[in-house]
Amino acid sequence: MEVPTPKFLLYTFSFIFFVQFSVLSATEPSSRNGFTVDLIPRDSPLSPSYNPSETRFDRLQKAFRRSVALAQNFRANGVSTNAVESSLISNRGAYLMNISLGTPPVKMLGIADTGSDLIWRQCQPCVDCYKQVEPIFDPRKSKTYKTLKCDGKACGYLGPQATCGENQTCGYSYSYGDGSHTYGDLAIDTLKVGTATVPKVIFGCGHDNAGSFDENGSGLIGLGGGPLSMISQLRPLIGGRFSYCLVPIGTDATVASKMNFGRRGIVSGAGVVKTSIAERDPKTFLYLTLESMSVGSKKLAYKGFVKSPMEATDEGNIIIDSGTTLTLLPGDFYSTLESSVAEAIGGNPVEDPNGNFGLCYSSIDGLTIPTITVHFSGGDVVLKPLNTFVQVRENLFCFSMIPAPDLAIYGNLAQMNFLVGYDLKSRKVSFKPTDCTKH
Repeated sequence: MEVPTPKFLLYTFSFIFFVQFSVLSATEPSSRNGFTVDLIPRDSPLSPSYNPSETRFDRLQKAFRRSVALAQNFRANGVSTNAVESSLISNRGAYLMNISLGTPPVKMLGIADTGSDLIWRQCQPCVDCYKQVEPIFDPRKSKTYKTLKCDGKACGYLGPQATCGENQTCGYSYSYGDGSHTYGDLAIDTLKVGTATVPKVIFGCGHDNAGSFDENGSGLIGLGGGPLSMISQLRPLIGGRFSYCLVPIGTDATVASKMNFGRRGIVSGAGVVKTSIAERDPKTFLYLTLESMSVGSKKLAYKGFVKSPMEATDEGNIIIDSGTTLTLLPGDFYSTLESSVAEAIGGNPVEDPNGNFGLCYSSIDGLTIPTITVHFSGGDVVLKPLNTFVQVRENLFCFSMIPAPDLAIYGNLAQMNFLVGYDLKSRKVSFKPTDCTKH
């Protein structure tokens, strides 16, 4: 039975991006071949966020709570997938990435956030800055730092998060769903990633930052689909192509997941399934179209999806996100799915004492976990038990999908042991079954 065991549960749900690039330069021909990033588990002993006093299940529950809080946040605010805001969906903290900004370059260990766009870091002088381990960036010491004006195109990209200060300097004001915030100036400076140096990258220089930020990080690196994200700003270098391969739970902590950019981010070969990225707002998020899901041979039509030629197709009805652990599905559809899974398994379900999961078992020995197929527009992704069930504590195995009202996110447990590729130019996402421990 290919279901996750607890040996290395603590290492798999969130990661640090230690950027270890092969030869790459914004001006060298070798950059055309792309580059690869090691993804190091955030809660492993290799991480600055590692807390040795926590048990493996403590770390596991933290990852689950982020997904559950995300679902509850939408419920409390009455927000649907049709009107999703980055300030609400951002579940900051799943990843960290090493980059540098300024001339001379100043290191930044930032939260890599697929649910937002803006790159921002704490800056001197501080009106109110949270405690961080690294020295706070002083833009006055950078030869290439420059603030941007209110009437500029970049300021317009901020939308309602833009402010206009003294001397017509463009400012930004971001508030997150948990009450955290960052306020500061929109500016440009030189970005260094590995050996690549990219001039005039737009970022936020935060002078007022407070909330639930980790002192090991000095800001946030937006990896969404909007024009201010690092992915979008590096598009001339990577062509809008990147991919990742997440190792499954139970993998030795010394085996890192991988993220690839540029030509190395292309997913091809036997077994590749492709689906289109839907055009929806806000551009921050990557939307796919889910038609149905099957439990064994039983196909369940996805709530809200219509395929009649006389009706508009409900395109872009699920967000794919590597930073959310669990898969979130609208409540009515989830109930139907859970019932079908329970019927296929049989056995005697038990309650999750923490109330996070709807379908759990004290043991899976002797039980048959059904194959679940995700039917995206254009292709079917077949999930194995390691993608759909997880051991959350001793003697408790739970279905790794949960309900959320009018919200759907395809989380990272469902993506493990798949090479998942994004081509933002052709608007495609590819899935290829892969042993990510060997990729």
